[in-house]
Amino acid sequence: MNDITPLQDQLRLVPLEHYVFLCLVLFSIGLTGVLLRRNLINVFLSLELMLNSVNLLAVSFSVYYNDPNGQAFVFFVMVVAAAEVAVGLAMLVMIYRNVHTVDINALNDLKW
Repeated sequence: MNDITPLQDQLRLVPLEHYVFLCLVLFSIGLTGVLLRRNLINVFLSLELMLNSVNLLAVSFSVYYNDPNGQAFVFFVMVVAAAEVAVGLAMLVMIYRNVHTVDINALNDLKW
């Protein structure tokens, strides 16, 4: 008996290569944002975009190969990303209180 749900049938209508290409484009946009942006908020958003592209790729492989381990992995990545956002925003608030800007280049002033 086939244990594939109707949702998995619909997701399999799109070839796996399309998901990989979409994730590659999203990850490239995020990497470009991390490398080129100087605003710390934009850097955090770009990091989240990179994490979400990896999550989408893991879920697409998980559905395509009918293995729930990829979806469990995505859950743990989302938990780590939420903790990263909480710690990152706390650091951002403290940096803004000390330097009065969120520009990455201004962080050189915090050295001894």
